[in-house]
Amino acid sequence: MEKIITAIENVNNTVNGIVWGWPVIILILGTGILLTVRTKFLQVTHFGESLNTTIIPTLKGLGKKKVKDGRLQSVSQFEAFSTAISGTVGTGNIIGVVSAILTGGPGAVFWMWVSAFFGMVTNYSENVLGLYFRKRDKKGNLSGGAFYYIANGLKWKWLAYLAAIFCAFAAIGMSGVQTNKISGTLSEAYARATSSQNTETVRFIVGVVVAVVTAIVILGGIKRIGKVASMLVPFMSLLFIIMAVIAIVMNIKNLPSALSLIFTKAFNFKAAGGGILGYSFSQVIRKGMARGVFSNEAGLGSSVIAHSASETREPVKQGLWGVFEVFFDSLIICTLTALMFLTTFDLNTLTTDKEDSVMSMTMFSSNFGGFGTVVFSVILPLFAFTTVIAWSYYGEKAVDFCFGKLSEEKRRYIVIGFKVLYVILIAASSVIHSDLIWAIDDTFNGLMAVPNLICLVALNGLVVKITKNYFARKKGSSEEPMLSAYPNMNEEFKEDIMTENEEMK
Repeated sequence: MEKIITAIENVNNTVNGIVWGWPVIILILGTGILLTVRTKFLQVTHFGESLNTTIIPTLKGLGKKKVKDGRLQSVSQFEAFSTAISGTVGTGNIIGVVSAILTGGPGAVFWMWVSAFFGMVTNYSENVLGLYFRKRDKKGNLSGGAFYYIANGLKWKWLAYLAAIFCAFAAIGMSGVQTNKISGTLSEAYARATSSQNTETVRFIVGVVVAVVTAIVILGGIKRIGKVASMLVPFMSLLFIIMAVIAIVMNIKNLPSALSLIFTKAFNFKAAGGGILGYSFSQVIRKGMARGVFSNEAGLGSSVIAHSASETREPVKQGLWGVFEVFFDSLIICTLTALMFLTTFDLNTLTTDKEDSVMSMTMFSSNFGGFGTVVFSVILPLFAFTTVIAWSYYGEKAVDFCFGKLSEEKRRYIVIGFKVLYVILIAASSVIHSDLIWAIDDTFNGLMAVPNLICLVALNGLVVKITKNYFARKKGSSEEPMLSAYPNMNEEFKEDIMTENEEMK
């Protein structure tokens, strides 16, 4: 078994070195920069509108009953957003950030910020294209994603199938990472509470429990996933934000030096003689970009799968949710994690021989004692679990797309088979070496991003056109709405919007 794992590590390291080499890093940044320029820095100029059309009206509308649409099997904008954000807000926001600092130095945080700034428009563009090219099956279910706009927009079906295959493997890898960190965190908490060294059994039991609960949730489809995510995401996010802010305030004297390290170590062009402060520039940017994309998923074409199931008829409206999603995920949650870590520990004396999950727990226990360990043992599993259920949906839609030419009944059996495999691998991944899990998923994330980014570059003109059309209509223009690439759905959505506007008067 050890030889097999070593062989897998060697192959993955070779592929990962290519996937996360300079060409892909340049493609990720270049796509974000291109879309930012083409949309005239939309993440800045329309950020206020992003808040006013997304999270603010959602909060105001909590508790209000909505009229159900009998034609389309969809979820609310907030449920679609919650599913998407649950796929992004996971262990990458805590353990992933800690791992980036441990393996790439504090300068990696700067490159996570850079990827997030441009990633806001990348995510926006994915959502716009996702809703514009989404389709509806015989049951009225709305489906979309990178593979849909690659196939129907770019019209490169072979590339769309590649994107779907990479997405299915990335989904399995992502669930492996999350479950591995859940089992690692809870087994560490068990070891601290009981002084027991028998953690492997605990890890496997946790993996089985996560697998069973996941099976119960994902059998209900996107609606159940959306409802579970919309309940858990606000709670876990608010709890983490409160704890992180308190910890940073407790160590406020270390904040200036923490910020200084982030900026001064962002451009290390050569190693400085070893230690956590001595990483090369290539390693700093590579770790920062890889963990940034792992966390906010901008450029992967994954979260757009959840957004495409939204009830909204306007692609741009859901696109603005994508802007807020990356902002919340990376510029708030990841930043708080980084500042909490850097203000808690002295990196000059910090030893890095412990796992990133252990270091993350230590970050909480160092500030809050046993209470911190308990809180971390609640937050991390919730973060990870919501990611597991979100990515099960992404993998399911990818598999369904791959076998789209088969009958609906055959596709249903294949999707059920994928779900069963997904659940089994959740349990198995709980005891696998964590570094290998991270590395494999990094590789599939990179592979998944390439087809999506190529399509975003090719269709950037269409993104601009749809964006201009929306904002022109908001100003009173009588332009024909660009709601769907398909004339029949476009007419249907137009009528829906007209009816909605009449009801609001």
